[in-house]
Amino acid sequence: MDERHDLELMLRSQTPLIVIESQDEQRMLRLLQSITIARASEAYLPLFRWTITDGLQRLDISLEPQTMNSDPTDVLKHIRAVTKPGIYVLLDFHPFLEDPVHVRLLKDICIRARETSQSIILLSHEVRLPDELERFTARFDMALPSEEERERIIKQVARDYARDNPGTRVQVDRKAHELLITNLAGLTWADTERLARNAIYVDGAITRSDLPGVMQAKYELLNRGGALQFEYDTARFKDVGGLERLKTWLGQRRAAFRGDQAAAHLDTPKGILLLGVQGCGKSLAAKATAGVFGAPLLRLDFGAVYDKYHGETERKLRESLRTADIMSPCVLWVDEIEKGIAGRGGETGTTQRVLGSLLTWMAERKSQVFVVATANDISALPPELVRKGRFDEIFFVDLPDPDVRTSIFAIHLVNREQPLQNFDVRELATASDGFSGAEIEQAIVSSLYTAHARREPLATEHILEEIARTRPLSIVMAERISEMRDWARGRTVPTD
Repeated sequence: MDERHDLELMLRSQTPLIVIESQDEQRMLRLLQSITIARASEAYLPLFRWTITDGLQRLDISLEPQTMNSDPTDVLKHIRAVTKPGIYVLLDFHPFLEDPVHVRLLKDICIRARETSQSIILLSHEVRLPDELERFTARFDMALPSEEERERIIKQVARDYARDNPGTRVQVDRKAHELLITNLAGLTWADTERLARNAIYVDGAITRSDLPGVMQAKYELLNRGGALQFEYDTARFKDVGGLERLKTWLGQRRAAFRGDQAAAHLDTPKGILLLGVQGCGKSLAAKATAGVFGAPLLRLDFGAVYDKYHGETERKLRESLRTADIMSPCVLWVDEIEKGIAGRGGETGTTQRVLGSLLTWMAERKSQVFVVATANDISALPPELVRKGRFDEIFFVDLPDPDVRTSIFAIHLVNREQPLQNFDVRELATASDGFSGAEIEQAIVSSLYTAHARREPLATEHILEEIARTRPLSIVMAERISEMRDWARGRTVPTD
């Protein structure tokens, strides 16, 4: 294993301080034990583990913990006083690195590490070192389980299930098994095993019905910053009314996005930019994209990304994009992107760094993350974002034509359990010329209230009355919408 070789090299070169940021504590300790036990006798180093609860304990041989060394200051003084070689793994020591006494003691140990052949390993989920210790330090990245290792974990969980339930075997859908291996990517060893166990032990089978639960649990493990919203069940959106040209375009790229063998010679699609009139279905188009691709949808909320503390905004964005990478294959929906990168008052420096981070990620990512960015104001977008090659295509979502309006009326009436045969949807579509999809839905909602107040069943006349009372955005903002349509003509592809 490459990670074992790299860690052995750090220890053999007598690196004084090694930082390991990992949640897989037990796996890391087992790896260190295997390295120390396999060493030749002349190069053998004893292995110690410290926790604030148990103190110092030797791991390469079975000895009782030294509880007298549980205090952080005491254990560092003990290590400094010892002249014999050894590897000391300090678990969850990160809260104590702000104490100047601990920093000085660690520095003393590092300075004379070559004389004593001692190495200290700080193993925690996160370690922020003081600047004065950085020059003594090497960082080791614990690799996440590979595809082969994830498959082995799932097989082991299946064997555990058969052992716990004598006379039974785990029923496996081959395609679901392959998808489960893929969907568990990016998790620690322990989390991979736990999610696999959840999927198998619930019904003794690996089926496609397990995948939404796995992806939901995976998202909850990864999205600690709260800037991403998750939606797995997007299949129902692939049959929405309208957007026919967009759905055809997406359907041609589905196989390449999913990595099918038949489309191996095709480039993986990057993403699309959706411009258009407010309320005309850009959000619905993003959901339809995930539905056509059969992938979970992540929505990036720029409002949750921006933070008043210096550097936190960029960190949150990087973590959100990293989560999207790990959740792949997925669709990343960046809603109203112009509000996040077109300047926010005096935060122009932060905005430029956010834009730079986003563009760098878009250019360099290797994961199967399809970006759907939506915008209402093309003039607010920087040229470097909309230049050719950043997105595969720029689509324009216009006001719906009569056929699409007919479809929208039918969908919303059926969703509200209204018998379609009781309505003249063609007449409604004609009367609602210039209405957006959102305005059509609101007309139905308002007319339902009117009919209820009159103690009458909803009828075409109620909706026509509501349409007559409404001034759609295409009239209220006629000049601005006309300008947007003029700009889009010849520069973008219509979704219908």
